[in-house]
Amino acid sequence: MTTHACFTADGLDRFAAAYPGASAPVRHQLHDHPLFQREALAALAERLPASHVEHNLGNLKVDQQPDAIAQAAMSPGDIVRTIADNGCWMVLKKVDVDPAYAALIDACLTEIAPITAAATGEYRRREAFIFLSAPNSVTPFHMDPEHNILLQIGGRKRMRVYPAGDLSIVPQTVHEAFHRGGAHRNMRHDPAFDAKATDYPMGAGEAVYVPVKAPHWVQNGAEPSISFSITWRSRMSDGEARLHRVNQRMRGIGIVPGAPGSAPALDAAKVAGHRLYKSAVGAAKRVIGKEHDRSAY
Repeated sequence: MTTHACFTADGLDRFAAAYPGASAPVRHQLHDHPLFQREALAALAERLPASHVEHNLGNLKVDQQPDAIAQAAMSPGDIVRTIADNGCWMVLKKVDVDPAYAALIDACLTEIAPITAAATGEYRRREAFIFLSAPNSVTPFHMDPEHNILLQIGGRKRMRVYPAGDLSIVPQTVHEAFHRGGAHRNMRHDPAFDAKATDYPMGAGEAVYVPVKAPHWVQNGAEPSISFSITWRSRMSDGEARLHRVNQRMRGIGIVPGAPGSAPALDAAKVAGHRLYKSAVGAAKRVIGKEHDRSAY
């Protein structure tokens, strides 16, 4: 298989200037990679575990209600093969369980590692996703817990990205519910938010870096779209998630927490305390597990 460099030199420069807090356009060189040919993707969809395949009809609203999303009665492989005219949206999740795609995400992350390591430390929980969208499909307004670079492989789309951490767009209570697993990824969208957004038109060879939990939505163009998403967690994203979990627990006992960033020293203490607590719980579970193993003899 031909070896590809993932990103262009100017793409790496733009990524370095933006990372980790701002979105940015990034150029890549994977749009002709054989792993993204239609039949290769159909074969991948057929061999992935069912839990790694999500699909629905793509005629959704930006502000889509989760309980009103319909699916096509087709196999994953057939959805990929007929994506040009079946009206579907599909995501193949955690495709790095497949060795070939694992090697590809490893190559991409190795290229940007000198940038990410200096800003947010070593990678944690590296994952890759592939999105396939029928013409004119919409991916509703949502946010993701990872650092993400979305690489456009084929077709065109527009990604609209909003600032991460703006509580006028995503209230603090929504962040807290998100990290406790109490909220669907699709969120309420108000057109007034758009004044703060940045639009990224994307064609083959173009990509966008999306910061942790920067809200966004996507409008596909007039032809089928294929996109490759490489994601990772970091000590920074881990700390942000822990802070919201602590804040929600405080709210649950009647204490209204301050907004993240309003008291940095207190935020840091919350994160450190949560890490210490989880470490102690993990150690206790390991001890209990060993005692249980001994009692079996």
